[in-house]
Amino acid sequence: MLMIHIKKYYEYITNDEIPSERYNSLEISPVHIHKDKKAHKDALLTLGDEIVTYIHRQSMHVVNYSLDIASTKVAAEH
Repeated sequence: MLMIHIKKYYEYITNDEIPSERYNSLEISPVHIHKDKKAHKDALLTLGDEIVTYIHRQSMHVVNYSLDIASTKVAAEH
C-alpha cells in the first residue's frame, strides 16, 4: 500500500501520471489478501521499478532547503 501512496503523492505534487501498465497487468492490489506472498512481492517490485524508472527519466528538480523550516533536533534510533 505504501508504494501506491508514493505513486499517488508524486502524481499529486507533479501533476504527472506515472504509467504503470506492467503493474496493472498483474491484476493485484494490496487489498487482494487471497493472493499469495510471491504475487504481492512481484507486484510490489514491478510498481517500484515503474516509479523509479519514470522519475529517473524526468529532469531533475532542484529542491530548495531552508534553514528556517529545518528542525534543529535529529532523531536517532538506538
